Amino acid sequence: IVLGLFCVAKDVFFTVSAKRACKKVRFDELASDQVTVVLTAYNDELSIYQAVRDFTASPYVKRVVVVSNNSADNTEAEARRAGAIVFNEMKPGYGACVFRALTEGCRFDDTEIVLLCEGDMTFRAADIPKFLAYAPHADIVNGTRIVEQLQESSTQISTFIHYGNFAVAKLLEMKYLGESTLSDVGTTYKLCRKAPLLDLLPHLDTDVNLEFNPYLLEQAIRRGLAVVECPITFHPRVGVSKGGNISNFVAMKVGLRMIVGIIAGWDRIK
Repeated sequence: IVLGLFCVAKDVFFTVSAKRACKKVRFDELASDQVTVVLTAYNDELSIYQAVRDFTASPYVKRVVVVSNNSADNTEAEARRAGAIVFNEMKPGYGACVFRALTEGCRFDDTEIVLLCEGDMTFRAADIPKFLAYAPHADIVNGTRIVEQLQESSTQISTFIHYGNFAVAKLLEMKYLGESTLSDVGTTYKLCRKAPLLDLLPHLDTDVNLEFNPYLLEQAIRRGLAVVECPITFHPRVGVSKGGNISNFVAMKVGLRMIVGIIAGWDRIK
């Protein structure tokens, strides 16, 4: 304990102070405000049409790509009907689906921004201008749902999930003190600049499943990418949840695996 406290004090008073002394506000302007939106989906037949139409209606969206992860319903057909480019990722797991979505989003040369989201209507295209406002300062803009006034009351974010997510985010922040400020590691809504994303993708392990979002953020921070958070709105899901927010118990299990990954290494949870 004493050794641990000594290490924390060293980081706070020396390492972080040295980093803060060299800080500069980055402003790397975008060449274009057009984005390629990539949506992950798993049995989202009830929501994917609405989600695709919401994004395609935005003046900032060049195209919408939907990656289904072996959906057994009409998710793919509904996404095509709404005007999306559709792929099916055969490897099961959220990590594999996100990796495929980001990879497909990077294939288009007419956009330098890939906007990752889900097809369940919990996130909305109306927040895109917020992401774009933060984009000059970052390689990845991570949407944070941990703002009380921006959460609707009937979402999946219970009080336990709200503060548990915040605590895990701060644990990851403490691991890289002075590198980034984090409050939400569970969000699936994030903006990625294509050039740094292409450098990051080869280092990502698709065997990491529901814990993939904090894993992606850590790999980005470790490799020197600038990660900035942006407050976003969070809405009730359309359809049935299949992820880590099904219940407080399931969220706790996923959260504990995130903690193990952050502290002991992500190979421990695969």
